[in-house]
Amino acid sequence: MSSGPRIPLVVPGTRPELSSIEQSIVAERGRVSALYQALLNSAPLAEGWEKLLTAIRNRSSLPPDLRELAILRVAVLNRAPFEFEAHLPLARKAGVAEEKLAAIELPQIGEPFSALERTVLALTDAMTRDVQVPDALFEPIAQHFDLRAVTELVATIAAYNMVSRFLEALRIGH
Repeated sequence: MSSGPRIPLVVPGTRPELSSIEQSIVAERGRVSALYQALLNSAPLAEGWEKLLTAIRNRSSLPPDLRELAILRVAVLNRAPFEFEAHLPLARKAGVAEEKLAAIELPQIGEPFSALERTVLALTDAMTRDVQVPDALFEPIAQHFDLRAVTELVATIAAYNMVSRFLEALRIGH
């Protein structure tokens, strides 16, 4: 059984009808990653995905360190190493300490995370593992963040669950 991608990756520059989408991807991400090369098999999907993920990653009011911790936790829980490796440098750039990067892979979230980080990671765990989020877990999120940030946090966790499930089902980056 092959361990490579289950669909062909579209080499950037080989399909003229995709050039504007590829330019948008490069403008926001610096390159067309394997994820986007797979998505380019569907131009409408690649375009919509790029707009959604750009809004989540580059237009969010969330503190970047909290966003990256949530994304890394989703990758850990979904056993998505390509997603995890892609976000490690972003987490470091956002100031996430190495001890936290190591602890994010542990089954239970505790030290060295702050109370707010533990709350965000508990929400991440609930949304990823259980889908439903109990009120007791959601209330501290709603008390700490404004409505925009609550919306963006939940969308970030949901979107990166989508990313990891897409990557893993199609064996992108394996």
